[in-house]
Amino acid sequence: MAMGRPRAFCTDKALDEAMEVFWRHGYDGATLAMLTKAMGIKPPSLYAAFGSKEGLLKAALDRYAERRSAHMRYVLDGATARDVAERFLSSIAESHTDPANPPGCLLVQGGLACGAGSENIPFELAARRAQTETELRERFVRARDEGDLPMEGDPAALARFLSTVASGMGVLASSGADREALREVARVSLGAFPSGCGPVGAPA
Repeated sequence: MAMGRPRAFCTDKALDEAMEVFWRHGYDGATLAMLTKAMGIKPPSLYAAFGSKEGLLKAALDRYAERRSAHMRYVLDGATARDVAERFLSSIAESHTDPANPPGCLLVQGGLACGAGSENIPFELAARRAQTETELRERFVRARDEGDLPMEGDPAALARFLSTVASGMGVLASSGADREALREVARVSLGAFPSGCGPVGAPA
């Protein structure tokens, strides 16, 4: 049986490079020339491997989700709902200002200023953000069932609130806000949690 021609590039490394281009420039701003140069491949290789620019973005988002999975396990392992919220927002302040990455959040930056032909991109990114919101909501449902949250606490509203704050922190970071500014947003936002939540953890 004839063997197919082996792929001449490392997919994970290429996706990491594409991820950074989308992160810095957004979907529309990331040109094919930028992407192929960063990935070290030619356009035919990009289309053969990912089908389209949108397919490449989705693959980069999958790669981004893989990198964030350990982070979300750490967040959701918080002993109380308050611990979960604090871990989530504190880690957002750290990751969004990490000099090793572009500022802000790929799931926010990637969909800013999408024009004609890119109408699906904001919905794709919103769906990815919704996955995190769902994980938080399910954790808060468990917290309420365990008596950690008061019965009148709304797990869906709390998860939506955290997701909204996180998106805002991403915009602030991409606009030049420093880590301490984001930590301040996190501290103030934690005050919105119901008073029946567990004890506040150590400050970040």
